[in-house]
Amino acid sequence: MGQQFFDELKSLQTNFMDMGINVSEQIYQSTKSFIDHDKQLAQQVIDHDRKINGTEVSLEKQALYLMALQQPVATNFREIISILKASADLERVGDHAVGIARETIYIKGNQRIPEVEEMIANMTNSVRKMLEEALDAYFHENVTVAEKVAGADDEIDQQYIQIRQSLTNSPQLDGELAPASASYLMVARFLERIGDHIVNISEWIVYSKTGNIVELGNHRRS
Repeated sequence: MGQQFFDELKSLQTNFMDMGINVSEQIYQSTKSFIDHDKQLAQQVIDHDRKINGTEVSLEKQALYLMALQQPVATNFREIISILKASADLERVGDHAVGIARETIYIKGNQRIPEVEEMIANMTNSVRKMLEEALDAYFHENVTVAEKVAGADDEIDQQYIQIRQSLTNSPQLDGELAPASASYLMVARFLERIGDHIVNISEWIVYSKTGNIVELGNHRRS
């Protein structure tokens, strides 16, 4: 392969990492806007999603160009395919972050449940840690870490269940708190789905380095 190919592959890798970092920040900002009742920040998350979508389209064009015109060898081909697939998962993560931001804008009333908000904040930290470790696994080509990241999705699922049970069993769920509780459940669900997409990303890392298509964890592809 010529030097031009490797320069363009390096650009593709860098752009993918940048997209991952931006999406991680979107998760943080969207959840922060929800907990802080910050509709202005929520709108910024929504507006920024256009950039995330544009990055995914650019990555797709780069990847298809490299595959169609440069005819990469098997190892490089797998890496390009993996970036193509994983970037689509990152775009979906960004969509879920937008969903959280929209809950911030649409939620009615100011009645909140602090203990549930703390659980959502903790779940957000867990999800962001998963994504950051998945990106680290990609950067260092570490299959073991990628598999470990996928295993962490069990904790995300448990946190979602705890939030759901807390809302279901809470004696505070009177008429005033009902809108907030519905939004809490929706936000937790978005975070749970983000965890599933990070598992997908981990699976593409494994494929890139081993050539094996695997299913990690008990998640459903979406």
